[in-house]
Amino acid sequence: MKKIIGMMLVLALLLGCAAFAEEAAPALQKNLVVLFTSDVHCGVDQGWGYAGLYAIKESMAADNYVLLVDDGDSIQGEPIGTMTTGESIIDIMNTIGYDIAIPGNHEFDYGMDRFLELTQKANFPYISCNFNKSGELVFAPYVIKEFDGVKIAFIGVTTPTTPRSSTPRYFKNEAGEFIYNFLQDENGDALYEAVQKAVDDARAEGAAYVVVMAHLGNEDECTPWKYSDVIEHTNGIDAFLDGHSHDTDQVIMKNKDGQDVVRSGCGTKLANVGVLTITTDGKCSTELLSWSCKTAAPKLLGIKNAASEAVSAAADVLNEKLAQVVATTTVDLIIYDPEAKTEEGKPVRIIRRTETNLGDLCADAYLDQSGDADIALVNGGGIRVNISKGDITLNDILKVHPFGNSLTVIEASGQQVLDALEWSVHSLPGEFGGFDQVAGITFEVDSTIPTPCVQNESKMFDHVEEGAERRVRNVLVAGEPLDPEKIYKVVSHNYQLLENGDGYTMFDGCKVLQESVKLDNQVLIDYITGTLGGVVGEGYEQPYGQGRIVSVNAE
Repeated sequence: MKKIIGMMLVLALLLGCAAFAEEAAPALQKNLVVLFTSDVHCGVDQGWGYAGLYAIKESMAADNYVLLVDDGDSIQGEPIGTMTTGESIIDIMNTIGYDIAIPGNHEFDYGMDRFLELTQKANFPYISCNFNKSGELVFAPYVIKEFDGVKIAFIGVTTPTTPRSSTPRYFKNEAGEFIYNFLQDENGDALYEAVQKAVDDARAEGAAYVVVMAHLGNEDECTPWKYSDVIEHTNGIDAFLDGHSHDTDQVIMKNKDGQDVVRSGCGTKLANVGVLTITTDGKCSTELLSWSCKTAAPKLLGIKNAASEAVSAAADVLNEKLAQVVATTTVDLIIYDPEAKTEEGKPVRIIRRTETNLGDLCADAYLDQSGDADIALVNGGGIRVNISKGDITLNDILKVHPFGNSLTVIEASGQQVLDALEWSVHSLPGEFGGFDQVAGITFEVDSTIPTPCVQNESKMFDHVEEGAERRVRNVLVAGEPLDPEKIYKVVSHNYQLLENGDGYTMFDGCKVLQESVKLDNQVLIDYITGTLGGVVGEGYEQPYGQGRIVSVNAE
């Protein structure tokens, strides 16, 4: 463990957090160390890795009371989670000995039933003071741990943006009505009241300290439910351990009574392990144990323990599942031209400049899995390999979408869609990674017309030259002419819609309906194995697609 400590970067904040405890409260005989993780996103062998976390926990336990908690988004983000629908992560967390966890927005990515099933497999409780079904809390709002007669309450809070940033239909009944919610009112009062009630109830049970475990973050789009909003509208909280925005901010801020509250974020993928220490003299401090090496701690230091064995076992399960045949295709699904070759005899990649049947399949998957979007756009640069006729393994599907982008839905005007299509084809007849495969929409393109797209200094889309002839024409949505004034629901991934990926800036400021809901490879898996019943063929027979993108010039 001395080797590990030597490679830590430690960031710390100190706060007298016993201000809310009664003077006559019993004192801790040893320091209490609360180790916390957040947004691990299945990074089981990245950063510290779970094996490194286990080693830290074991070392800390030699001289302190130790608790281990997680602030959400642990079971989604890598194939080890996707392929086991979260179960491998829960198994590892059980082995390490987590004491408490809260649901983040991505805990629901495998469906409500699956998440609730996973909570039953967990050897630790999930808590949340604002996750409810038909007005009733699904989990306990808090738990109390006791050491030397000192009670410490842990309160769970889940971001009210969850129905938007996971799959909305998972929170509805069969009639399409939302029955699960997270107190997502307009001004935040419902959430503040729920947190305050949990704090007051925990204090009434004798809690000397109150620690909030939250998945709220600091992003402006989460207003009025950011961590700062909650702290400013409540009192009685000693420490606020937060996730969701993947930040590592260490903050001391005032609550509504002007008293200090320490807030700590610990980033993502186990690059940091958060530490909250409550000392025998009633002081609170937070620090981050940060792993800054490119090589993960378990590999670099050769860490072997129960957690490393659990990770290894999970990897074996993953490899076995990746080799499983989950579907079949009666046609070759292509990104390369099935006939043309280069002068060197190599295949010619065409998915970045024309429609293909695999492009149609990927776009159809996004449209289907969005629930009710009108238009799907999927960049050809994110579709990486052919799928050959015959059996399809999970590994085959994962190789198609290897980048970890996530399904996102926005509202955009028809004019913004037209600009996006124009940008998509601006490099024709040359390749462009942002050339979009589409579903729900068809159009013609004439690449002999000079592109009217004007780029900014960063080579991203800036605008379409006024009065210039456009390459794209005869655009139809569900068979009807696209209306530039109409608002459409557009599904793609976070990379293109939210992050200006491939230079798509025309969607900036659009209303987000679903944000980073599920991984792109999971979108394709669910479509092929679910909607298509495991058989790809009908409708995808033509290698050059269904005629959604029609070239009207000789090239």
